[in-house]
Amino acid sequence: MAGLLTVLLNWRSAEMTLRAAESALVALEGLAGALVIVDNDSGDESFETMAAEVRKRGWDQGPQAVRVLQSGHNGGFGAGNNFGIRAGMPDGSAPDFVYILNSDAFPEPGAIRALLQHLQTHPATGFAGSFIYGDDGAPHRTAFRFPSIASEFEGQIRFGPVSRMLNCWIVAQPIPQATRRVDWLAGASLMMRRAVLDQIGLFDERFFLYFEETDLCRRAALAGWPTDYVVESRVMHIGSVSTGMRQWSRIPQFWLDSRLHYLVKNHGVAYAIAATLALICGGILWRARLLIQRKDRGDPPLYLTDLTLHALRAVLNSVRGRPAAFAKSPRGTRG
Repeated sequence: MAGLLTVLLNWRSAEMTLRAAESALVALEGLAGALVIVDNDSGDESFETMAAEVRKRGWDQGPQAVRVLQSGHNGGFGAGNNFGIRAGMPDGSAPDFVYILNSDAFPEPGAIRALLQHLQTHPATGFAGSFIYGDDGAPHRTAFRFPSIASEFEGQIRFGPVSRMLNCWIVAQPIPQATRRVDWLAGASLMMRRAVLDQIGLFDERFFLYFEETDLCRRAALAGWPTDYVVESRVMHIGSVSTGMRQWSRIPQFWLDSRLHYLVKNHGVAYAIAATLALICGGILWRARLLIQRKDRGDPPLYLTDLTLHALRAVLNSVRGRPAAFAKSPRGTRG
């Protein structure tokens, strides 16, 4: 049994995940494949609730053969999705394509078919992602360039002339008005060619949360498999249901760990240090402007302090010959 495998990752949001699954099943009508819901060791009876509902609604006997699996360990977003991908199709075969969908994302009826058709008609494309909009109808920026030293500085200094000068390095791109190639896409609704995953590997599970799809898309691009943004695929995304990102009072340790791991893994220690220094310099200049201008700081409290201390600890650990310590957060999915 080949076809499309849809993976939905849950962490303590069973009702929302079931809603996302319901929307996905409508969008999957007429497509050959299966859907697997992975509970990322929620510990709140999410697994039992979802398994019972799938049986009650008859989804386990439906054309998409919905299964609910328990990962048994909350290793983060990448690890949870990897668990579902490795589970494969119900008959044990590997799918031709893998589609990952956030538990707080709801594809429109034609959204999944649009991604699949795009990959089928563009054999040189590795990954394809959707146009994402909020529950208020506002489009979300989900098409990005890969992070760089220049982008770290520009993102913090928040100064028009600098942004115009460094425009070709800005990470967050204007929302595309037509289907086009990008560096990477947010993983809320992302379809991947299995042959590419066989070549480059799955998500790097050293990322607990954030930067994992950035890293995956970069590995695919380096292997000659670009990523496309498909405007015909429309998905509504509530966002931050599992991570509480909107309520961050401090920048989480797992975000700092993931950022540093991405930079060191992909560019080396010296580059990571330079990028962090660029970010800190930009942040200091921005905060100097705030002394005379009334503007929203735009960062969680103590963001610059936490990032600086995190970087210093990493440098000290490196000098002492210790590997960087990557904290494990209880947050297993994200918006």
